[in-house]
Amino acid sequence: MLTITDLSARIAGRLLIDNASLALPAGIKAGLVGPNGAGKSTLFKIITGEMATETGHTSIPKNTRIGQVAQEAPSEDTALVEIVMRADLERSKLMKEAETATDPHRIAEIQTRLVDIDAHSAEARAASILAGLGFDQQAQQRPASSFSGGWRMRVALASVLFSEPDLLLLDEPTNYLDLEGTLWLEEYIRRYPHTVLIISHDRDLLNTAANAIVHLDQKKLTFYRGGFDQFERQKAERDEHQMKAREKSLAARKHMEEFVERFRAKASKARQAQSRIKALEKMGTVDAVIENNVSGFSFPRPDRGVASPIIAIEDGSVGYTPGAPILTRLDLRIDADDRIALLGSNGNGKSTFAKFIAGRLQAEAGLIRTAPQLKTGFFAQHQMDDLIPEESAVAHVRALMPDAQEARVRARVAQMGLKQDKMNTPAKDLSGGEKARLLMGLSAFHAPNLMILDEPTNHLDIDSRAALIRALNDFPGAVILISHDRHLIEATVDRLWIVKDGTVSPFDGDLEDYRQEVVGSGKQSSKSGGGGGQSKAEKRREAAERPAAGAPIHKKIKDIEALVERLGKQIQAIDTELADPDLHTKAAYKVPQLSKKRAERQAELTKAEADWLELTSQVDDPDAAE
Repeated sequence: MLTITDLSARIAGRLLIDNASLALPAGIKAGLVGPNGAGKSTLFKIITGEMATETGHTSIPKNTRIGQVAQEAPSEDTALVEIVMRADLERSKLMKEAETATDPHRIAEIQTRLVDIDAHSAEARAASILAGLGFDQQAQQRPASSFSGGWRMRVALASVLFSEPDLLLLDEPTNYLDLEGTLWLEEYIRRYPHTVLIISHDRDLLNTAANAIVHLDQKKLTFYRGGFDQFERQKAERDEHQMKAREKSLAARKHMEEFVERFRAKASKARQAQSRIKALEKMGTVDAVIENNVSGFSFPRPDRGVASPIIAIEDGSVGYTPGAPILTRLDLRIDADDRIALLGSNGNGKSTFAKFIAGRLQAEAGLIRTAPQLKTGFFAQHQMDDLIPEESAVAHVRALMPDAQEARVRARVAQMGLKQDKMNTPAKDLSGGEKARLLMGLSAFHAPNLMILDEPTNHLDIDSRAALIRALNDFPGAVILISHDRHLIEATVDRLWIVKDGTVSPFDGDLEDYRQEVVGSGKQSSKSGGGGGQSKAEKRREAAERPAAGAPIHKKIKDIEALVERLGKQIQAIDTELADPDLHTKAAYKVPQLSKKRAERQAELTKAEADWLELTSQVDDPDAAE
């Protein structure tokens, strides 16, 4: 489907991709991962033709439609559902032509094609996608201009999903979504009938929706089969093999160098020495494994503990406008060691509740009691709300340490994970990840007893998210967390509260129960949009027949998955053998045999992968097999 050959690319003189190659099979759902700044978004621009390469090229089959989220969100006075349907350019063109066409033959062609592309169910499909991304039926009829920028970006995402391109490119699509939207998107991508390449730092999304990982690291692209957890295991094994091969290679080189040095001047050994010199010239070295060290997060321990409850609310109400509360009937208690995640769709009041707990909003009614000497740290979702755009990180910290020497101020900034060359950069010019680190450090500066984090991971890569998890688990105080990152929630909290129907209440269940609730409701709304013609009896019969009909397919899928794993291990073993420098010096005759064997196994693997994709598409869409 997508082939990248010997690709090199630079940005502002810096080489980001160097002689990289990749073959992405049709129908694959691949996550593109790598450190921030590695060149992932640059690769997307090259694939879409927005940016030229220095060397190499990309190729896709002719007439392949590539889709990605528009950089600018729609802001016109047009209903959302109309904007989304307009994204199907062929349908829009045909519908417009149908209004003016007079030739009977052409009218028949138009109507036939409209049936072929399922044009008449377009509104139901568009509504289903918008509903999954958080827009109810009433919101779908409102103009785009009435929504904030984040919500309009969801409309842009809905538009590209509705157009259903052959190659779907998604760059951090969950940054504008809540947990509910993220869970829906995971399921949607998993069932998407075409090829997807997605840049994401959300490991749960990459585990659930992706069946392959493309790793961009050290300017190279490496393809791994499976989700993110499998990728981590495979990469660790690969790195271990590479380091062992490097050790052997260096040992062999050292032995040959010592021989040359010892016998270079001896006439009897001159020919052998020259032979070794030529071998050294031809002999390559196995690259060392280079680890990307990510700065950790550090939350200072509170100077003194506070007694539970640290916050108690009785019949509380809070909002922004007097007489129009957003949340009411609040009867809650937060203890000194609580770890609580707030669930609920965006717009239901999660951030409002977080600001209320942080003391940034006053209770409109009811009673709120806080423990004496309670200190609270607050990480705002919109980072620049709590940063001064023109002030540097050093200036922000100096304001909190007015009497400290410059060295101490800079040392404190360094503890936040900001490098020396970024310390004097205005906050508005820092990257999203750098702003997040600065704000996180400022939030925890005074050693709070309670940390409130509102979407802290939006601009953090996977390694930085892992560092945040470690810091939160080491923090002895209470935590209130709002996040669309399921892995972060599962790894750091032990209580779930749901913000819904104008109040906040404990959720009776775990995050998997909540996922089932969200995805289940999403499936139900999707079915009601497109299959309203079926009777209940037909639906029951279809549900009863599907498992029996699908059993042989599921067995075949499992057999192929076992074959793919077996072939992958065989190819890995051959690669390890080929990487052994002793093979090329002591048994060079084996190299062509092993290379041929590897090519045969790779061909078998490619066929098995194609068979697997075909069968899984039948499971996801049973009608496709008919």
